[in-house]
Formats: sequence, structure tokens, C-alpha cells
Amino acid sequence: MNEDEKWMRIAIKEAIKAENIGEVPVGAIIVQNNQIIAKAHNQPIKKNDPTAHAEIQAIRLAGKRLSNYRLINTCLYVTLEPCAMCLGAIFHSRIEKVVYGAKDNKSKVWESNKGLNNDKNKFTKNLIIGSVLETECELILQSFFHKRRRINK
Repeated sequence: MNEDEKWMRIAIKEAIKAENIGEVPVGAIIVQNNQIIAKAHNQPIKKNDPTAHAEIQAIRLAGKRLSNYRLINTCLYVTLEPCAMCLGAIFHSRIEKVVYGAKDNKSKVWESNKGLNNDKNKFTKNLIIGSVLETECELILQSFFHKRRRINK
């Protein structure tokens, strides 16, 4: 198991926490200097906050821990490809590397925004790695939505 898989497995545990409270199962962690500085999971329903995505929650916790909104030399691991809102927060927080599991085939935010990562836009030079433990991340999401559809019938 490589480093990215090791950290993604911890993000998956966070996703399961979200599922256990009825949220869409997405988990995120932020790592700096080979240590976890923040762990979070989706909580928009619980917090009545549409911005309470796993990534945003983790960014907020990391900022408090570091006493800085700039999360220099950090890596975000998230079980689902970040949405447009989270993309903006990731760029503004200066996270250097993003590793995600399952692709968001509906929005394809990372694919459609590759132009943001260019020489003219210096603060958005993120290293982006997708599809790490993709199958495991997809299965958690598929199972969650399958159960939801059965309940709502």
C-alpha cells in the first residue's frame, strides 16, 4: 500500500461516519509533515449548512489548528472528487496536493477546471491525483444511494 492509499483509507473511515448519521458518505483528511491535522465528513444536513462538505469542514479545522488560512505544505485526501465550491476553498487555502477517490461523473469539476492550474494563476498550482482507491470510494456512495432509493419507494 502506498502513502496515498494509506491516507485515503482514513478518509474512507470519515465517509462511513457521514453515512452513519444519514449524510452523503464523503470523508476528508488533511495531512502535513506526515501527520493528520484535520479529519472531517459531510454534515450539511446535521449542521443545516450547505457549505458543510467534508473538504470545507477539514479546511476549517486545519486552519484553526495551524492558526492560518493558508494551509501551506498540506495534502487533502477526499473520497469524492471535490465540487466547484470546494475547489475554490482548496485554491484559496493554498493546499498543495489533492488526492481524491471516486470521480464525480456529473460535474467533472477537476476536469473542466484544469485551466485554473496554469502559470498565470500562481496560487492555484495544485497537484491533483484522482482515482485512489476509487472502487472502494464508489462502492460506499453507490450503496448509500441504493439504500436511499429503496427507502423512498
